[in-house]
Amino acid sequence: MIRPARKEDASTVVPLLFQAMKEIAVKLAGTNNPDVVQALFEYFFQQDVNQYSYKNALVYEDEEGIGGMILSYDGDDLDLLRDPVLDHIREHLQNDFVPGRETGNGEYYLDSIAVAPGRQGKGIGKQLIAAAIEKARQEGQSSVGLLVHEHNADALRLYERLGFKAVKMREFAGGQYRHMVKSL
Repeated sequence: MIRPARKEDASTVVPLLFQAMKEIAVKLAGTNNPDVVQALFEYFFQQDVNQYSYKNALVYEDEEGIGGMILSYDGDDLDLLRDPVLDHIREHLQNDFVPGRETGNGEYYLDSIAVAPGRQGKGIGKQLIAAAIEKARQEGQSSVGLLVHEHNADALRLYERLGFKAVKMREFAGGQYRHMVKSL
């Protein structure tokens, strides 16, 4: 079953989030100390307004527990959602890293998608993506976008099968990514 995430899901969801964005999380935190990074993102997840908030997350849960997660939000809100993250990191970790813009106006953005180890290949990721796309439709969005690292050929093929089209290359957080869009 796919459901909205809850604050108390943080300790299960944040490690999944790292599967999708560990390199970026480490750059944001300014450290590769896993305890610091975990605590930081659990804090963000439990807040109401930021891009890593539980309010932007859906989880797949069954009798085995949480098996996957997806973070998504209206690209128009990127600054509103990102500013609290960057402000907190500057204030508490003295890190000024700014990853760049991964989305923007007119796009519902799929920020991070991850399926738990041992649960991959069972359609959980596709269900999460479909649920986020349906949420975008319900919110009146006309397109959904995401970034795929230039060296992640498996993800590229998956998103192409789901109807996403690569529209351009985009530099983000020091890497090269394909910006992929699906019209709704």
